[in-house]
Amino acid sequence: MARGRQQGDPVDWVTRAADDAVRHAGEGKPVTVSSGASPSGPVHLGNLREFLTTHFVADELRRRGIEVRHLHVWDDYDRFRKVPAGVPAEWSEHIGRPLTAVPDPWDCHDSWATHFKAPLQQALSDLGVEMEEISQTELYGNGTYRDDVLRAVRARHEIDAVLARYRTKKPAAATDAEPGSELESQEAAALADSVAADEETGTTELARFPFKPYCRDCGRDTVTITSYDDETTDLAYTCECGGSFVTNLATQDEGKLVWKVDWPMRWAHYHVDFEAAGADHATPGSSFTVGHELVERFFDMPRPAWFGYGFVGFAGVQKMSSSAGGVPTAIDALEVLEAPILRWLYVRRAPKQTFTVDFGPEVVRLYDEWDALARKAADPEKRDGAVLAWERAARVASGPLPTSKVAVPFRTLSSVADVTAGSSELISRVIDDLGFEHDSVEDLQPRLGRAMSWTASLPEDQRTTVRESPDTERLASLGEDEELWLRIFLDRLPDEADLDAVTSVVYGVPKVARGLGFKDAPTDQVKADQKDFFRLLYNLLVSADRGPRLPTLVVALGPAKVRRLLGA
Repeated sequence: MARGRQQGDPVDWVTRAADDAVRHAGEGKPVTVSSGASPSGPVHLGNLREFLTTHFVADELRRRGIEVRHLHVWDDYDRFRKVPAGVPAEWSEHIGRPLTAVPDPWDCHDSWATHFKAPLQQALSDLGVEMEEISQTELYGNGTYRDDVLRAVRARHEIDAVLARYRTKKPAAATDAEPGSELESQEAAALADSVAADEETGTTELARFPFKPYCRDCGRDTVTITSYDDETTDLAYTCECGGSFVTNLATQDEGKLVWKVDWPMRWAHYHVDFEAAGADHATPGSSFTVGHELVERFFDMPRPAWFGYGFVGFAGVQKMSSSAGGVPTAIDALEVLEAPILRWLYVRRAPKQTFTVDFGPEVVRLYDEWDALARKAADPEKRDGAVLAWERAARVASGPLPTSKVAVPFRTLSSVADVTAGSSELISRVIDDLGFEHDSVEDLQPRLGRAMSWTASLPEDQRTTVRESPDTERLASLGEDEELWLRIFLDRLPDEADLDAVTSVVYGVPKVARGLGFKDAPTDQVKADQKDFFRLLYNLLVSADRGPRLPTLVVALGPAKVRRLLGA
């Protein structure tokens, strides 16, 4: 159910961006927010910020009951630029062709573009992202943009003068030209040069023509424009392949506007009210800021509301990037992170803030933070900015995202998965013994699957390897205190794997050895003994100085196996 903004509600970057989008559209009018990406390769977690940033704004508007369109533009009509590692060298013959015209070297999709779209589309669906996707290949190909192309071509001299000003000034100085200013003089000079070149040979002007065709013969953009007739709208070109053709911009669709003109054209065509951009596009003098000027001056629309967003890095990637050539994607991340948690990483920070997604031990702490925030969110009196971020991550306007029916801490699930070699049925039994009653393994999903995947992704030196037989050498060299600790432990260890009872014994053994009771507060000497005792158990059970939480480890192995490994 839609919920409008209430007085006293916490405010975050999503709230403010949604307000800006409404102001741009006009109160009471539908709102269009836009994102865009080129499927030229794996759409990694840095690129994901493009999608989720706009999604959160659209979702906020839906929560308010405002009609909103999240328009996602696939720049699949962009050229194929280079052959990446792992792709046969003969794919170089496709350089210069649209991404949708390049075959999929892995033979699983109809084109290069589709190959990289498909996994992200699945991930976005799992993340609750609702958007309308459009293909630039289809729209340029069916003539949707013909009028816009002709408009840009008619204004080509003026557009080139603006672009020239940005090329000749340092980016920080690039602003709208004021009458009589130095920038206006530069623009006027650039315009005069462009017109003069057109009147003489056309060489300079045609080299910066705002529209570039794909060759009718070879399909590449390796063309040189030789002439353009404003009256007939005939554009002639030659290609490196040896072809020479004429395309009519009013009746044929064989190319596209250059990027810095294409982007503002789209804003006007779809009346985009909000679109964010990566920091590389949002700096002064970049394609985004140049586009702002072009959309207002030549396409007669106010620039969209916007902001730039920061870089997203990756750490602890290990096996997580195997499907993406070294760069983790959303599909990779969803192997170990529940969809709400992945969403939360992006919504809880201001867009300009950079951050790193860590797939190493940080994952356990991240789940702990999320669970603690969920408990806080359950109290209406504690609703603040942090809880608002949790709400945006945990659900979309139409309802909550999937969560486990029985909530088990991720550190518990991963520890059990680690020492049980990933058997879901055995994990289920141990989890039940640990006090998390459930009817079936499905009650533990999707978190159980994430924990199993994360554990399997860890390098061998971070995995727990349970011993198959007692360490007779270590058992033969026990010190006096160690022998006493093991006797007390084996004597008090219950035959049934009850977590509370096992926890009491594990922590209580050093107390009893010092003449205290299980429930007595530990002295400093007992605390020191506990560390040594824990290390002893880890040595004898998993041949390491540390490992999963000891009570969990003991319950997971079962009292019988623990007794055998301890020499009983």
